[in-house]
Amino acid sequence: MSPLDYRHVTEHNPPSIGAEVRRRGRKPQGERALTGVERQARYRQRLADNRTALARRPPRPIRRASRPQQWHAAVATLLGLQAEYAAWLDALPEALRDSATGEALQAIVDLDLDELASVEPPRGFGRD
Repeated sequence: MSPLDYRHVTEHNPPSIGAEVRRRGRKPQGERALTGVERQARYRQRLADNRTALARRPPRPIRRASRPQQWHAAVATLLGLQAEYAAWLDALPEALRDSATGEALQAIVDLDLDELASVEPPRGFGRD
């Protein structure tokens, strides 16, 4: 036979009679491999330990602002932005005031947001 005949063949040396057979996978921690029942018991114990570790931590309360609080915060944000845009318009050179940027800033400054600030939203559920 030529060497090309053995090109795709792996040499196999079967274990001799009485020799210990090596199995694939991790070696067992103890003297023998765990049975399915023992492996399942360990798994369930590990899950139970993780649940108790997670259950000890109290959940954080979710604090959401009420709708009137959200309204007042949004109006305050708009008023603050309008003041920033007014300062930007004041700092804008005279040559750029007629540009698209200057006109947009002027439109924002001209908005009357005091009406929004004076609106008191309903509290709802008969608490008005």
